[in-house]
Amino acid sequence: MRRLKELIIEKTILLNGFACIFFVVLIFFFLAKDGLALFRTISIRDFLFGQLWNPIAEPPQFGILPLFLGSFLVTLGATAISVPLGMACAIFIGEIAPRWMRELLKAGVELLAAIPSIVIGFVGMTMLGPMVKNIFHLPTGLTALTGSFALAFMAIPTIVSIMEDAISSVPRSYKEGSLALGATHWQTIYRVIIPAASSGIVAAIMLGIGRVIGETMAVMMLTGNASVMPRTILEPVRTMTATIAAEMGETVHGSEHYFALFALGLVLFAITFIINLIADAALHRKRK
Repeated sequence: MRRLKELIIEKTILLNGFACIFFVVLIFFFLAKDGLALFRTISIRDFLFGQLWNPIAEPPQFGILPLFLGSFLVTLGATAISVPLGMACAIFIGEIAPRWMRELLKAGVELLAAIPSIVIGFVGMTMLGPMVKNIFHLPTGLTALTGSFALAFMAIPTIVSIMEDAISSVPRSYKEGSLALGATHWQTIYRVIIPAASSGIVAAIMLGIGRVIGETMAVMMLTGNASVMPRTILEPVRTMTATIAAEMGETVHGSEHYFALFALGLVLFAITFIINLIADAALHRKRK
């Protein structure tokens, strides 16, 4: 009976694993079915490198380059903010904080991940947007920088959690050997522990980027939704996710606009898939 139970559990876990892969493949074909239909009338080059997104023009324009650059600017800004802060928090929780504080901070970080993105968007509109406007003397505070701050706040829990697990998984003998050789605690952290946990740290960064690039509501509320070619991070932009969320309810089923939004979703799917592949490869890389 015990062997039968173990066999059932083993096969159930295996089935769930194959089901996850099957669902991802189904999502890809669902997007590709309508997304690739756009290229019957529009070339792939015009779609990927066109500098104008205007579905109501005559003829309609579906160049996603400004949307891609908007997503890139917001993601780059959020990564530049969240990675240093996340690494500092992970190091403090994993190596410096006393045990009672460590458990408290880990619980607090996990609670941050539970805050809905719409709440962060409201806070950003009422507090962060006016602050950015006044500091940089801008006509509007809804810019790529504002969205970057909000998304950095959303990505930090993911980055801290995975980085802290990677740091905590470093064998204790590494730390003891470094201290025995005369290294200080800080020297041990940045010369021994961080290099030993580098695969987990890279994975945390890549998953944080994936979390940022796939966010919708917060960026739709905070970045200004201007589908123009951005020049600086202090200008309003529109991201790919915000475009799909804002326009899908208004498009006619089966129209070029409808197919263009699915093609945009296909591009976003490919980007996030590549990011997750890189994170998975980094996470499973053999330690030297």
